[in-house]
This record gives sequence, structure tokens and C-alpha cells, in this order.
Amino acid sequence: MEMNNGEVHQPPFARCYASQLLRIDSGRGATVRDAAGRRYIDFTAGIAVNALGHGRRDLARVAAREMRRRIHVSNLFATEPAVRLAEELVASGPYDACYFGNSGTEANEAALKFARLYARRTRGEDHHRLVSFTNGFHGRSMGALSATATRAYREPFEPLLPGVEYLPFNDAKALESLDDRVAAIVVEPIQGEGGLDSVTDEFASALNERCRGHDILMIADEIQSGLGRSGRLYAGELTGLKPDIVTLSKPLAAGLPLSATLIPEKVNTLLSPGDHGSTFGGGPVTTAVALRVWRTIREPRFLERVRIAGERLAAGLERLSAAHPIISGGGKGAGLLRGVKLAVETDRAKAATGDIMAAAREHGLLILRSGADVLRFAPPLTISDREIDRGLERLDAALAAVERAHPEYTEPATGERTGVEVSR
Repeated sequence: MEMNNGEVHQPPFARCYASQLLRIDSGRGATVRDAAGRRYIDFTAGIAVNALGHGRRDLARVAAREMRRRIHVSNLFATEPAVRLAEELVASGPYDACYFGNSGTEANEAALKFARLYARRTRGEDHHRLVSFTNGFHGRSMGALSATATRAYREPFEPLLPGVEYLPFNDAKALESLDDRVAAIVVEPIQGEGGLDSVTDEFASALNERCRGHDILMIADEIQSGLGRSGRLYAGELTGLKPDIVTLSKPLAAGLPLSATLIPEKVNTLLSPGDHGSTFGGGPVTTAVALRVWRTIREPRFLERVRIAGERLAAGLERLSAAHPIISGGGKGAGLLRGVKLAVETDRAKAATGDIMAAAREHGLLILRSGADVLRFAPPLTISDREIDRGLERLDAALAAVERAHPEYTEPATGERTGVEVSR
């Protein structure tokens, strides 16, 4: 292992991670600093996790206070933070109970298990099918991975859970064959890892109708899109999606491991002690921090500010799309989960995306990808207008640098178009 220039090379991590990583030393708000002291505007927020930004002293105080009292009690006991948080989460919709876990994949595992238990106990053994959609991503554990349609994620670990079917996303007619043999449909209102496509109004209506008509449980995977990221508490609100179960995680505890699976009464009444569990899920430290996060996000002015900031980011990305042939117009996503598609041939898209991410980092901006050909932007929800504009300026410079260095990515090559105005 070697550490220099703010990076670590060949860290002693499993090889499912990169062999060269940026060493983040500290952060404040929407800015982070590496171990060499270089600063970056963070348009990743820890993959949509640090909703309230970096270095929050109020959250640190909450965590420290709870740790001085008790760090862990297990799920054999209860603590006030866990009870209060569960009460407020359940009150956010037609839910009866909350199951706490540690990660998004655990939240989805719980949802899938509860759905199969519900179907089995209400309709019998042959009603266990699960349905998900193309380009969806629901986690890497064996059950959640089984519901993830993208074959590249699944193939190394097959055979996986049987009885899972993948339908085309946003195709309402594809739902017509589904009947009460299906236990659950799991859907992302915005596909965070699969290209940032959003559920359409028509598809949401068809999902609502099919699930209600055949008592199929609809699971809304709001791991990445929920908790204010879209400018609404839940992204499903944008299209009138009416799920039975909602799964939450990423920003819930501001970077501490916590997830929540919100379930309706008809599912909760069928559960018995021991049907599912988690040693660490819902601990006092994580739930105390999450309660502060939840109450902050729930403020109407907070969500309004996310919508305004999201519009600013989207407008800036549209201007960049008009100025740079390497990306196309028509921004994806909502709120502060945004993306632009590369206007690059399919066989070159992955390389081009990697080159743009690297160039952005060289210009002091951290960004993500979604799928093979979409640049993804998920900054802290507290990001300022100035930080958005500075981030867009750095993205402008990065795109221009890649266009100059790789004219083969665009036809015709137009790497000279730089300096676009991105603030307003």
C-alpha cells in the first residue's frame, strides 16, 4: 500500500473496489478536502447520503450525546430515539410500522421477505412471484440482487432467488399479464443507478391500478430518491405513485448506517416475533441522528429550497449541454438528483464517462455516473447557489478538456467551445 498526493494506492480492501482512491480528509457543507489539502466541490454527497452536507456539528453533538449515554442495546430493548423516529416515519403515510436495518439492501431484503410472507399467508404457497424493472437497482445481497434486473450485477453470483421477473420500465402494457400470483412489484421512482429515468404519470397510474386490483404489494425503493432528494419528501409523490411499502436509507442518518422499511397494517398484523430481525438496526446513536435529519428535511422551506436549487442546477446543465457536443440536452432526474446523457457512441460511452469524471476531479469537482452513459449529480441538499455555479463552471472546463483530448468522442469534434456562462 502506498499513500501520497492525497491518494491511496493498492489499499488492503477487497478487490471489488478500485485500486486507487482519493483520500478524503475533511469536509464542510458541499466542499471536501483530500489528504494533500486540495479542495473539491462535492456533487456526490457520498452517493446521495450526506443530505445535510459535511462536517455538521449539530449532528456530531447529537451522536456524541447518545454515545455517552449508551451506544448499543440491540433489538431486544427499545430506546427513545428509535421509538420517536419510527413514530414520525410511520406518520408520513398510510403505514402501520417501521422496520429498522442498516443499509438500503437490508431495507429491500426486509420488504421482499414481508411481501412473500404476506402473499403466502393470505393466498398460499404458489403466490410468491416478484417483479422488478429493467435498469433498476435494489442492492447487492442475494435477495435484493435477485430483484436487480441488470445482468452484469447478477451473473457472477447466480443462481439467485427463483421466481423473479423483469419487465420493461415505464411500459404500462407489460403490466397487464400480472395477476395475484405476484407477491410484490418493486420499483424506483427515479432509477438512481440505471440512468436516472423517472416513473411516468401513465406508468404510475397503471402500477397503482394493477397492484390494487390483484392485492399485489407495491414496494417503492426510495433509497436514493427519497427523503427530500427529489424536492419532495418521497419521489413517488411526483407522479402519484401509491406504494404499500417504502424503503429508505442513504441520507436517513446523514452517513451513519441506518435504513427503514415502512409497512402497512395488513402486513404488520401477519408478522410474529422472530420472522425477521437485525442486531444493529435502529440503535440509539443512528436513530437520534436520523431524527434530527428527518425533522430538518420535513420543514416545508427546506424542501422548497431543494426544488429551487434543483432548478438552478438543471438550468445550468441545459446550458452546458447546448455548449458541449459530448453531452446531450434533456436533463434527467428531479430536485438535486440530476443527470445528463452523453452524446457518444455506445461502445465509447463508458470510457468517455470515466474520462469526464477524472477531468472533473482534476478541476476540483467530484461527480458520479449512472448506468454506462449518464453523468449523475447528487450534491448535498444544503448546497448554496454559489457552490452550484462554481461546480458548473468546473464541469464546463472538464468537458472542454475531454473534448480537446478525445475528439473521437464527438462528431464533428468541437473541443474549442469553452467558457460558457453557467451562472445567473
